[in-house]
Amino acid sequence: MAYRIIVDLSDRALYLLQDDTVVNGYPVGIGRMVTQTPTGEYRIINKQAHPGGPFGAFWMGLSAPHYGIHGTNDPSSIGHLVSHGCIRMYNEDVIALSRIVPIGTRVTIRP
Repeated sequence: MAYRIIVDLSDRALYLLQDDTVVNGYPVGIGRMVTQTPTGEYRIINKQAHPGGPFGAFWMGLSAPHYGIHGTNDPSSIGHLVSHGCIRMYNEDVIALSRIVPIGTRVTIRP
């Protein structure tokens, strides 16, 4: 079973796919106009529980330096243009996702 992630910036949603079938979707917060979330193909390169600061309950670093998929200490920010380019998720969602996807999972970020 191969997992991959698609982040659709226009939908402000993250989709988890298993063998090219969407198995779950999550609302996300994305980068502001001046600090937009980068589009392209990346991989999850590291994971960390309780990273501290504004990163909520979990961090999954992307192969794009300084960018990641993470929780938030401000749940009201989900669904909005709020971050410095990272993909924010509700803490319970990022924890659930982190249990499914391994390091090396492909992440496509599309406009």
